[in-house]
Amino acid sequence: MNTWFQFKRFTVHQENTAMKVCTDSCLFGAWVARKLELKEIKAENILDIGCGTGLLSLMLAQKTTAQIDAVEIDEDAFIQATENLFLTAWKQQINVYHSSIINYTSPKKYDLIICNPPFFEDQLKSAEVARNKAMHATTLTYLDLTISIKNSLAKDGNAAILLPHNMVEKFEKFLNAEQLFIGEKLNVAHSPQHPFFRSCLLISRNKKDLSETSLAIKNAGADYSQEFTELLQDYYLNF
Repeated sequence: MNTWFQFKRFTVHQENTAMKVCTDSCLFGAWVARKLELKEIKAENILDIGCGTGLLSLMLAQKTTAQIDAVEIDEDAFIQATENLFLTAWKQQINVYHSSIINYTSPKKYDLIICNPPFFEDQLKSAEVARNKAMHATTLTYLDLTISIKNSLAKDGNAAILLPHNMVEKFEKFLNAEQLFIGEKLNVAHSPQHPFFRSCLLISRNKKDLSETSLAIKNAGADYSQEFTELLQDYYLNF
């Protein structure tokens, strides 16, 4: 089994990180990158919370000239992300910091915050400590994430968050309590026959009518859907 994932313009090594490259995180990164490319959202500086391998930072760097600050609490993941980023054309564009987002301080307010956070609260945990940190909200609760977004987000900025579909309502209560609001939601299913399992959220300080859309990763014939292929065609080797 490969310990790396090869994209068209960069390689993500992941042997020392608990959370590997996965389809939903690639979809999420491409969804946000497309918004930057089309100027639907604008950013001169970006904060990547819990960057892991550096995947999301690299996907955004491919589509924007914004300066990116990537924060990672796990030491092994921090080292791996630093190494991954150094091997790319965007090494001057991305800075990686070994810190929890709770302890991270910056004079900047960020135009865009992106995060694929620990998903699960109060659920069964695996025996692997690093994977627990990455998958479960033991080091970053939904409340911690909400406060971090509120403190770091520019007045007219946006935050993009990837969550399990069934956790959105819970997370939204924390957001609304801090005067943060979901303006856009992309619900993701494995196929048209499957229920939604992930939601990509776009959040801001401005309350507005919710724009809600959906996407199936594969079509009824088990091939990648046209919508998914169009989003990932600048990243995946075989697209």
